[in-house]
Amino acid sequence: MALPLTWGVTRAEARRPYAADHLVDGTMLSMTRAITVEASQEVTWRWLCQIAVAPYSYDRYWPGRRSPRTLTPGADQLVLGQRMAVVFELVAFDAPHHWTALTTQRGRRLFGPVAITYAAEPCGEGTRIVCRLAVAQDGPVNWVRSRLLAWGDLLMVRKQLLTLKRLAETG
Repeated sequence: MALPLTWGVTRAEARRPYAADHLVDGTMLSMTRAITVEASQEVTWRWLCQIAVAPYSYDRYWPGRRSPRTLTPGADQLVLGQRMAVVFELVAFDAPHHWTALTTQRGRRLFGPVAITYAAEPCGEGTRIVCRLAVAQDGPVNWVRSRLLAWGDLLMVRKQLLTLKRLAETG
């Protein structure tokens, strides 16, 4: 378990299959990020659904996508096909446990075929957020792209998870 492929995960979380793992054809590189949140699964889930509203990472890189600091009413009412995290389209969810999305056409041009699962897993009095990215790495272009994405995703999702943790824990 080493950077940039994992951050904050347990061995079990890194090895466990997630829905995203089954959505990318061919050879796949998986990345797993996780954080413990001192909030209920239901509250944590609502914040994970906020990713449909804004990225909750470095807002300055997403023009016009300021991440709200309060829950958006109805954001947790997911609908298959809706946009998530700007470049993903929701393909499956099981509230309040996990949601999974695939890159949109624009996302595939930028990052190649990528699937992502966000899970809210009960952990003692709190919740673990686990994020799994499955990235296609067939062919030389996708292989290079997957390695670059691993570092970029580490920076962006780490910030995102820290932000969501803080927001879920404070209200």
